[in-house]
Amino acid sequence: MLVRVQGTANTPQGQLSSGEFSCPVALGKAGVIAAPQKREGDGRTPLGTYHILYGLYRPDRVPEPQNSGLQWLPMTPQMGWCDAPESPAYNTLVPAGFSASHEALWREDKAYDRLLVISHNLPAVKGLGSAVFIHQLHEGKAHTAGCVALAAADFTRLLALQPTEIEIVAT
Repeated sequence: MLVRVQGTANTPQGQLSSGEFSCPVALGKAGVIAAPQKREGDGRTPLGTYHILYGLYRPDRVPEPQNSGLQWLPMTPQMGWCDAPESPAYNTLVPAGFSASHEALWREDKAYDRLLVISHNLPAVKGLGSAVFIHQLHEGKAHTAGCVALAAADFTRLLALQPTEIEIVAT
């Protein structure tokens, strides 16, 4: 099932919809941008259609999501995501403590308690953006670094739709 996210340039708020389901989402702090212009660290969410590849969840906080149609991997404190364009592991899951720059996936906030990995910049092209996920909204935040974030209750409702693709479009 395809879900659609609508956003605008320079605005970090958007709308996700699929059939009768609709909810607000937080996008990159600088809004959306065409995928070919996306750059590492630019704070923009890339436009395009992406496959939802699999999910990660924190088993110490949430149960493994069921009936989503996706493969779910339990997260550990030793997991990270490489955000160093010069690394051969750029835009992939890496062990925490990895020698190149990486984002820790095991976070104190609840944003990554459940997240969906999408096919943006895969296979990875140096510098075109990494760690663009669909994840839970960090409480008190109105934007992301380039991801799509939903309130936890909306994330649960989204998973029940068994999404397989996300289309991010400009309005």
